[in-house]
Amino acid sequence: MNLNLRNPLVFLDLETTGMNIVTDRIVEIALIKVHPDGTEEEKQYRVNPEMPIPEVVSKIHGIYDEDIKDKPTFKEIAKTIAQFIEGCDFAGFNSNRFDIPLLAEEFLRADVDIDLKKRKFIDAQAIFHKMEKRTLAAAYKFYCQKPLEDAHSAMADTKATYEVLKAQLDQYIDEEYEDHAGKISKPIVNDIQALSEFSAYDTNVDFVGRIVYDEKGVEIINFGKNKGIPVEKVLREQPGYYGWILNNEFPLYTKKVLTAIKLRMK
Repeated sequence: MNLNLRNPLVFLDLETTGMNIVTDRIVEIALIKVHPDGTEEEKQYRVNPEMPIPEVVSKIHGIYDEDIKDKPTFKEIAKTIAQFIEGCDFAGFNSNRFDIPLLAEEFLRADVDIDLKKRKFIDAQAIFHKMEKRTLAAAYKFYCQKPLEDAHSAMADTKATYEVLKAQLDQYIDEEYEDHAGKISKPIVNDIQALSEFSAYDTNVDFVGRIVYDEKGVEIINFGKNKGIPVEKVLREQPGYYGWILNNEFPLYTKKVLTAIKLRMK
């Protein structure tokens, strides 16, 4: 089933130096932009992460320090990527929890002003886990009836995710979903807003869930001793909290969100 799009939808996959959103970096990025008329554009970049790739990680994705030593840094290609994804929504496999947050961090480090939170996100892994409880290779075999070749190659995984999402629509278009509380949701529909909502796991204000919305739409802290307390209350009553966040190992986007709330209070 072809996708019903209002805006272009960018499928993406990142290969990185590791799984830490704060400290790890991109070594390869693959993008497929699907336009509302069905036409597609592909972009793929190897990236110099300006740090060594651990050997155990290189053995997974096949990219070694020697392969990327002469490649551009992310900062050097950030504006080109930003232009390519301008006005687009996003889709990936585990992208809501990893690829999108890490990409947002890289843009902030490169001083490129692009707020990905304004976009819609579809996570084919979330749909898959809610409906079938499997992995990408299993998802590809299950939905597309063929083995996934070159797994952990960024472009192969990106193309596989695109095919999986279309096949998911073919399979689930008329089905209803029962969540853990026994609530029956609306049937999956070929609509980016609905798919984005269905594949969301959370109500994060930032990407990693340090700050979330409560049931009333109020931003609250979601970790530590202040968990569940409104951000504005914490900033008012604990003057040192803001500085503590800024001076410690938190994602740049989390710091950006907290700064925006603090400025809004003034």
